[in-house]
Amino acid sequence: MVKNSFISIIPQEEKEKNKGSIEFQVFSFTNKIQRLTAHLELHKKDFLSQRGLRLILGKRQRLLAYLAKKNKIRYKKLIGQLGIREQKTR
Repeated sequence: MVKNSFISIIPQEEKEKNKGSIEFQVFSFTNKIQRLTAHLELHKKDFLSQRGLRLILGKRQRLLAYLAKKNKIRYKKLIGQLGIREQKTR
């Protein structure tokens, strides 16, 4: 798997100035999630990596919930680019 494959979607000049943006953080969390998922397919009993994966999934979920609440258009665009599902509402 190519490292930082999703980050290449963001133009280079935006990466420099917007590393703290919600979109960039979700991109980087998604990249980490994919790497950990590939790792866990090989190492099924690596429980520390499983815990790390769950923590990163929770962080990404909270960021996406915040973005959905603040700006629905940016949220829809982001999940469309990443190809992830919309979160369930309670």
